[in-house]
Amino acid sequence: MVDSAVAAAAPIVLSPAELRAGRRQAIAAAVIGNILEWYDFSVYAFVATIIAKRFFPAGDEIAALLSTFAAFGLGFLARPLGGIVIGRLADRRGRKAALILTILIMAAGTVAIGLIPGYETLGWAAPALLVLARLAQGFSTGGEWGGSTSFIVEWAPDGRRGLYGSFHQASVSMGLLFGSGVTALLSTALTPEQMTAWGWRLPFLIGGLLLPVGLYLRRNIAETPAFRSAQADRTAEPDTSGPLLAARAFGFTMLWTVTSYVMLSFMPTFTQKFAGLSRVEALWSSTAGIVMLVVAIPVMGLLSDRLGRRPLLLTCTIGFIVLSYPIFALIVSGSRLGVILPVQIGISVLIAFFSGPGPAAIAEIFPTRARALWMSIGYSFAVAIFGGFAPYIATWLIDHTGSPLSPSFYVIACAIVSSVVIWRLKETAHDSLR
Repeated sequence: MVDSAVAAAAPIVLSPAELRAGRRQAIAAAVIGNILEWYDFSVYAFVATIIAKRFFPAGDEIAALLSTFAAFGLGFLARPLGGIVIGRLADRRGRKAALILTILIMAAGTVAIGLIPGYETLGWAAPALLVLARLAQGFSTGGEWGGSTSFIVEWAPDGRRGLYGSFHQASVSMGLLFGSGVTALLSTALTPEQMTAWGWRLPFLIGGLLLPVGLYLRRNIAETPAFRSAQADRTAEPDTSGPLLAARAFGFTMLWTVTSYVMLSFMPTFTQKFAGLSRVEALWSSTAGIVMLVVAIPVMGLLSDRLGRRPLLLTCTIGFIVLSYPIFALIVSGSRLGVILPVQIGISVLIAFFSGPGPAAIAEIFPTRARALWMSIGYSFAVAIFGGFAPYIATWLIDHTGSPLSPSFYVIACAIVSSVVIWRLKETAHDSLR
């Protein structure tokens, strides 16, 4: 007679055909849903200068822009709460339930931003409603990242987690690309007056229209084999290492999030103000950089399966320690689009050294039973503190030091911390997922 405890702990076994079908469906659902999520969340940054005019009193341009980026950052304060609530749901009820919830909340917040009247109509109620919509988006994103990362990495076969995980991060960049591209197209097709009056609302409303696509895909996916095996194993002891592992994920994420929000999201605003690019030039330059990021991330993810995660991650962190100041100096030195465009493409390649292996590397820190919750907590707190307020901090540093080069020191400091954390991590590329 088979011992019941052993039987309960037996892994879930799927046929090769079931695994192949499940993986294809999982990748499609997670990638398309992620694109929509991150398009919705990021498009705010690409129209930040217009939101500053529409939602805050006229007068001090820097104060209005700071207020706009503060609202951008406040959306990130809800991310840890979303990571805790939705991450716990993902670990208890499954990744699928969490992914459906996040896409619904994100769509509601995005459409709300597109519909809220401006300051001239509602007064201070306008920025208050803007902040509430950003909080809803942040809550959703806090649960989305951990849930979708867990989902993709847990479906990956051993030896391919870097490649599979890179699809997750590539889809995040594709969401940024979609947001940047849509905004660039609208800025090209519409006059500045039309874009300021009503055109800026269209990217948010488009995000709401795309909701049914992502929702349909996520309702028709299966749970990961790793999650089902962990749920079936009733003999496993509770894992008490979650807080320590979350702290490692926090330090791991610092540079990752700062480069995303300083070097990508903030850069269109920075190049307009300090390099003299027009709105259209800045947006197209940013879009070209993100295209390169989308292309390079899977390449780096695949390389990490062969070479290991740590060599690629440390290439990125050390690269930003050495190159951040020269990059900012070159951009503000009077360079025009012909110089800034290849610089932004080079920045994207350097970021890809982290973003390719990053999802697999951070997921491999955690056991399956507690992965979504504690990974979401570590990641979301780092993003909330160091990423969400990165455009605000960059603008504040420039305003208070008088130097447009000052954001580079913020990037360097975070790169040093992440370098130390990654140096101390065990190489996990060739281990089985816990």
